[in-house]
Amino acid sequence: MMEQYVLGLQEVDETQVAVVGGKAAHLGGLSRIEGIRVPGGFCVTTDAFRRIMAEAPSIDDRLDELSRLNPDDREAIRTLSARIRRTIEGIAIPGDLAAAITRALARLGEQGAYAVRSSATAEDLPTASFAGQQDTYLNVVGPTAILQHVSRCWASLFTERAVTYRQRNGIDHRTVHMAVVVQQMVFPHAAGILFTADPVTGNRKVATVDAGFGLGEALVSGLVNPDVFKVRDGEIVAKSIAAKQRAVHALPAGGTQEVAIDAQRQEQPALTDDQVVRLVRLGRRIEAHFGRPQDIEWCLVDDGFQIVQSRPITTLFPVPVPVPVLETGDQENHVYVSVGHQQMMTDPMKPLGFSMWQLTAMVAMHEAGGRLFVDVTRRLASPASRAGLLELMGKGDPLVRDALETVLDRDDFVPLLPDLVPGGPPAGGAPAPIETDPAIVTELIERSQVSIAALERDIRTKSGPALFDFLLEAFEEHKRVLSDPLSIQAIMAGMEATWWLNDKLQEWLGEKNAADTLTLSAPDNITSEMGLALLDVADVIRPQAEVVAFLQGVDYVEDEAFLDELAKLAGGTEARDAIEAYLDRYGMRCVGEIDITRPRWRERPTTLVPVILDNVSNFEPGAAERRFEEGRQKALKKEQDVLSRLRALPDGEGKADEAKRMIDRVRTFIGYREYPKYGIISRYFVYKQALLAEAERLVQADVLPEREDAFYLTFQELHDVVRSHQVDAGLIQQRKDEFRAHHALTPPRVLTSDGEALTGAYRRDDAPAGALIGLPVSAGTIEGRARVILDMADADLEAGDILVTPFTDPSWSPLFVAIAGLVTEVGGLMTHGAVIAREYGLPAVVGVEQATRLIRDGQRIRVHGTDGYIEILP
Repeated sequence: MMEQYVLGLQEVDETQVAVVGGKAAHLGGLSRIEGIRVPGGFCVTTDAFRRIMAEAPSIDDRLDELSRLNPDDREAIRTLSARIRRTIEGIAIPGDLAAAITRALARLGEQGAYAVRSSATAEDLPTASFAGQQDTYLNVVGPTAILQHVSRCWASLFTERAVTYRQRNGIDHRTVHMAVVVQQMVFPHAAGILFTADPVTGNRKVATVDAGFGLGEALVSGLVNPDVFKVRDGEIVAKSIAAKQRAVHALPAGGTQEVAIDAQRQEQPALTDDQVVRLVRLGRRIEAHFGRPQDIEWCLVDDGFQIVQSRPITTLFPVPVPVPVLETGDQENHVYVSVGHQQMMTDPMKPLGFSMWQLTAMVAMHEAGGRLFVDVTRRLASPASRAGLLELMGKGDPLVRDALETVLDRDDFVPLLPDLVPGGPPAGGAPAPIETDPAIVTELIERSQVSIAALERDIRTKSGPALFDFLLEAFEEHKRVLSDPLSIQAIMAGMEATWWLNDKLQEWLGEKNAADTLTLSAPDNITSEMGLALLDVADVIRPQAEVVAFLQGVDYVEDEAFLDELAKLAGGTEARDAIEAYLDRYGMRCVGEIDITRPRWRERPTTLVPVILDNVSNFEPGAAERRFEEGRQKALKKEQDVLSRLRALPDGEGKADEAKRMIDRVRTFIGYREYPKYGIISRYFVYKQALLAEAERLVQADVLPEREDAFYLTFQELHDVVRSHQVDAGLIQQRKDEFRAHHALTPPRVLTSDGEALTGAYRRDDAPAGALIGLPVSAGTIEGRARVILDMADADLEAGDILVTPFTDPSWSPLFVAIAGLVTEVGGLMTHGAVIAREYGLPAVVGVEQATRLIRDGQRIRVHGTDGYIEILP
C-alpha cells in the first residue's frame, strides 16, 4: 500500500483518526458542516510519523524502558522523555517526505503564516480528551520553519505530561501515533472557547462563551480573564465582562507576542450580544453533527467566525434515557436521584452488574455513566407525595434533599399536578404498626434463609437457556422477599423509633443524637456480627507464629490458593477452618457488593488477610465478646440515665414510659435493618456462580475468549449469547472502554434531564471556619490520625486511627472494630456505615464532599460526630 504522507483537511473526516489523529479528523469533519468556516490547511499523516520513528531504531529500546517506569517517578520520566524528544527532533526529514510537505504548502501560499499543531491518534476521543497534552505553534512563516515545527510536534508526543497521562490511563506508548496539522493562520479581532453545555453544572441547554481580544492563546494559557456569556434558548441569560489588560498578537516575521490593551478598550466586551448568539447557533450545528456536547475554539475575523478546533467535553455526566423517550420522543423534564449514594456504592458498575440490580429492584432504574438513577419526577409533581419524598430523602442524605429543593425552587421545571384524590391519604399510606416482639425478627430471618436454601437447591440442575428462564422467576421471588410487608414494617419500626428518640430527647433533655448510644451492640445485626466474628478468627491465628508469618507473606493478588497451603503448617488446619467457617457465613460479601461482577471474599479470600493481621496485632484475645458486652452495658447505662432524668421532669413518668417503649423498639428492630441486604447479597452469590458456570461453558465452546467477558454484557445480552452461541467481540471491547471512562466521572446525587448535576449543600453556620461539613450520624468527638483508604485491601490500621474513605458498604465493617472514628464522602443517617458506627460507638460524620481529597493520609483530625464536622489539626 502506498504511504500517504499529506492529506488536505477537506479530504479527511472523523473516521480517519488512525491516519490523521483526533484534532485533524475533527477539523475535517467540521469543514464539511454547512455554514461552518475552517481555515484552510493540510495534515502530515501518521505514516510520516512512523517513517521518522523507523529512522532511529534506538527509540524502540527507549520506549521499552519508558513503559517499565513507575508513573510517579517523575525524575526518570523527565530525563528519558527529553532524550526521546531530542532524538526525534534530530532526525533529518527524508527528501520525499519534505517535498510532499512543501508541495502542499506551495498550494496554499509558501510565504503565508501558519499554525502548526499536533494531532495524536489518542486525542479528542469521546472518553479521553488529552487536552493540552501535545504542542501547538502559531504564526510560523516559511518552509524551513514549518518543517522544523513539524519535527517538534512529532517530538511533543513525548512531553513529560503526555507520557505521564498515558501511563496513568494505561495507554501503551507504541499505540499512539502523531499526525501534524498545518493550517493557515487567522489574525482575529477576538477569539475564545465555546462550550455547548455548561462545563460547571453540566446543563446541556446552557452554552458558555469565553471571549478575549487577539489570539485565543491568551485565554487558554490563563494570561487574561475572559468575558463570559451564558446563552439559553437563543438568549443571553448571564454575562460578566472582564478587564482584559493584555492580548497575544502575531508578529509580521513569525511568532507571537503579548501586548497591552488600551485602557479605554479593556472594559469593552470582546463580542457583541448579537455575535454571541450567532456563535452559539453555529455551536449547536457542530454539536448536532458530532452527536455530543463540544468544546469549540473559535476566532472572529471581520464579523465572521472561523472554527479552529472542536472536541467532545469528556467531563460531563451522561443523562439517563427514560424508557418512554424511545417510544414517544418524551420532551418532558425529568429529575433523577442517584441509587449509588443510597446504596453506598458510587463506583461505576459493569453492564451485568447494573442490569441485574435493575431486574431485582423494587422501582424502575435508569443507567447513565455506569450508575443507576431513579426518576422521581412524578412523585415531585404531586403535592401529597412531594413532602413525603423530600422528608425521606432528607433523612437518608440531606444533600439529596437540598439538591431536589434547588430544582423545585425553579418553579417551571417540575410543575405541581393536582392530587388525583382530593384530600385523600398519601399513596401507600403508613404501614400499620407492629408489636415490639423479637420473635418477629427471628421469623423474618428464618423466612429469608428458607427462601435462599430453596434457591440453592433448585438452581443446581439448571443450565443454558433454561437457567435464564429460571433466574427471571427467581428475581420475582427475590422481589417478593424484599417487599414482604412484615419486613418493611420491622425496618421502619427501628428507624422511626430512632428518629422519635432523637427528636424527643433533644426537646426534653436538650441532648443531641441520644439514640446513638442507645443502639450500641443491638442484637441480630448481621453486619456488626461480621466485624466481631473476624476478631474471633484472629484469636485462633494469633498464637500460631508460623501461620502469622505465612500470612504476612501472602501476595494479595496471586495467592488465591493460600488456604490450601495453610493446612501444611503447624496450627494451620485450625486457622484454615476458622477462615473457612467465616467465609461460609460471610463469603458472599465484598466491597461494592451491589455489583454482582465484583469479586466476592469467597472468590478472593486474600482480601481479608490484611484485616485479620491488623486484628492479630491490635487486639487481645476475647476482644469480640468484650466489645459487644461493653457496648451493651453502655447502652443499658444510657437508658437508665435518660429515664431517670426524664422522670425528674414535669409529667416525667409519662415521658419516661414513652421513651422506654421506644428504646425497647429500637433495640428489637434496629439490628434487622441490615438483614435484607445480607439476603440480597446471599442470593447474588448463588446467581453469580450459576452465571459464571454458564460463561465457562461459552469459553469452552470458543464463544467467549474469557469468562469475565460475560460481565460486559447485560443479563438479556448474555441470555441471547447463550441461546445463539454468537457474540459481538466489538461490543465487549467497546463496553470495556466505556467502563474505564466511567471511572473518571463523578456521579451527582441529583441529575436533571437537561444534564444539570446537583450535589446539594449543607446550609449550616454552626461549624468553625475551615471545618469540613458533613452529616452527624454517630455521636462523640475523637482526635486521631486520618487513614485515607480507597481500597480495603490497602488497609493498614493502628488502634486510634480514623478511617477516611469515599463510601463504606457492609464489607467494610471488619475494619470498624479497629478504628476510633469514621469519615465518608457518601451516606446518610440510616446507611450501613452510620448504623455500624453507632453499634460500635464510633464518632462518625458522613456525606463530607471530597473528604478523601481534602484530608491527607496521616494528618491529625478531630471528628465531631455529634455536630457533624471535621477539623484538620495543625
